[in-house]
Amino acid sequence: MPISLNKFSGTDCAGSKNKMPKARIKLYSTDIKKLNEIVGQFVDIAKKTGVDFRGPINLPTKKLVISTRKSPDGEGSETYDRWEMRIHKRLIDLAADERALHLVMRVSIPQDVNIEIQVIE
Repeated sequence: MPISLNKFSGTDCAGSKNKMPKARIKLYSTDIKKLNEIVGQFVDIAKKTGVDFRGPINLPTKKLVISTRKSPDGEGSETYDRWEMRIHKRLIDLAADERALHLVMRVSIPQDVNIEIQVIE
């Protein structure tokens, strides 16, 4: 009798864990359009190769805010400039298939998109 596996938790019907390594890909950037484009390429690779994947998961956006005084000498009314930079983050979990990871490594990543790939047992 074949054992059916739950593809999301990695457990079989009896409840025993099958440890399959997976790759956790974290992407972050200040440009959300480029970030979503790269994430879309990773999802397409996962679908083409047929590996199990989760994501993209939106992680909380970090906002860096700086308020500065407009007038340098302190005279006049108190007016401020407010500068803000947002760092958008995404998370994707892929099954660590050799072919899929090879295709992921070949994707050209723009200069302002940062990526971290971690293999989890």
